[in-house]
Amino acid sequence: MARPQQWSEDDVLEFVTLKAGGQSYCIEITQIREIRRWSPVTALPQAESAVLGVMNLRGAVIPIVDLAARLGLGKCDASPRHVIMVVAVGDKTVGLLVDSVSEILSVSGDQICEAPAMGRGDVPSSILGLISIEEGMSRILSPSVLLPNVLREVA
Repeated sequence: MARPQQWSEDDVLEFVTLKAGGQSYCIEITQIREIRRWSPVTALPQAESAVLGVMNLRGAVIPIVDLAARLGLGKCDASPRHVIMVVAVGDKTVGLLVDSVSEILSVSGDQICEAPAMGRGDVPSSILGLISIEEGMSRILSPSVLLPNVLREVA
């Protein structure tokens, strides 16, 4: 498999690995603002089905998205064992409900493989690449591609 174009083979990158819907994913560490324990959110009527609601984060109201549901892996029954990964995309902030956060991976650009074009909808394009890990492969997510509707609605 070829290397994705956005990273050169000499780049050293860090990713935060997470589990959502029992699957391994990662997000570039520069997009992570914080990781919080699950706490109940305020539901919003007529929100996209993957949007659980909103929470107050130090005076800013941010949407909370069920990442497993957004990826088509089924809705998550949020519990105290779940966490919210707060990510920044440009000037917008969104919380992602995930099963767990595991570790920080440091990899060179030549260790990232291009993701094959499979599936349907916008989910395949939200996978920027693949990284080999002990348990198999971890998919690199692009929050800006994965959450376009949510990001448009965030004021």
